[in-house]
Amino acid sequence: MKSRRIGIDNYGLLPLGLTPCDTLRWAAAHGAEGVAFSGLPPAQRDALDRSSLVELAEFARDRHLYLEWGGATHIPRDMTSWGRTDIFEANQRAAGEAATLGVRVVRSCSGGLMRWTAEAPSTETLLAETAMALVAQRSMLRDHNVVLAIETHFEFTSHELVRLFERCEAAPGDYLGVCLDTMNLLTMIEDPLGATRRLLPWVVSTHIKDGGVLLDSTGLTTFTATIGEGAIDLPGILAALDCVAGDVHLSIEDHGGSFAVPIFDPVFLARFPDLTTDELVRVMQVALRSEASPGCRPLERERWPEVCEERLERDIAALRALAGRV
Repeated sequence: MKSRRIGIDNYGLLPLGLTPCDTLRWAAAHGAEGVAFSGLPPAQRDALDRSSLVELAEFARDRHLYLEWGGATHIPRDMTSWGRTDIFEANQRAAGEAATLGVRVVRSCSGGLMRWTAEAPSTETLLAETAMALVAQRSMLRDHNVVLAIETHFEFTSHELVRLFERCEAAPGDYLGVCLDTMNLLTMIEDPLGATRRLLPWVVSTHIKDGGVLLDSTGLTTFTATIGEGAIDLPGILAALDCVAGDVHLSIEDHGGSFAVPIFDPVFLARFPDLTTDELVRVMQVALRSEASPGCRPLERERWPEVCEERLERDIAALRALAGRV
């Protein structure tokens, strides 16, 4: 396997209230090789200026740590009211910050659970609007020499992301890419390894996290797990990522909480038109592995602050050992 640098996403440490430089200090002290700042608390974001960004870049460079940035979005809607919004200015700011840091990857996440609510516009409508918004940003992103890395979150499936890039007439390595979250794929009823293979040419960054699925009478519950204790085929995913050119870092994102996926609701299931029987069977196989592993159970989100440091320490050690074996 290619030697890829292992780091963390700052999201897992947000309960500690660390500054960006303190987050880098934590990473260096615990054996991580970099930090992906997928987002900052509003007060910290508002306080950012050019001098603080330059200081952060120098701090990382002096400690040989990689940096990735965030704060971008891709769906031009308010994800609560569903009213239209202009996302150009926010993404221009994130791209400018990344350029100042000397960073190419800017993570984008709109944070929507569209398929979980009847009030949301159709996925096809949101795909069309997203494509128009991103095409309008193409020159700006290229001018800043950044790639907008759309996270495999809860907005679009891997199939839909590929179609989105086609609509945007984007090529891998250009202005659009993917931040591969290995666990979120389960919540979108996708086999993480299969979805990874579909997206491989587009992967520019990662959120490496283990997880599981439990099945009951209401449907599926998906959740995170300590790396090595979940049911996701992380060895297969790491082996697949070996085919990706360039410096794709392995950034661990971990947190508490779980997600209800009501697969027995035919209206809900119909919102996943690309879901095949084979894919659903593979997700059910993850559920079987999860059920058979006593340590693969949800952690309440409220408990995350008390365990976040210890769990991220375990994640770093486990991912390094796993990468060494692949």
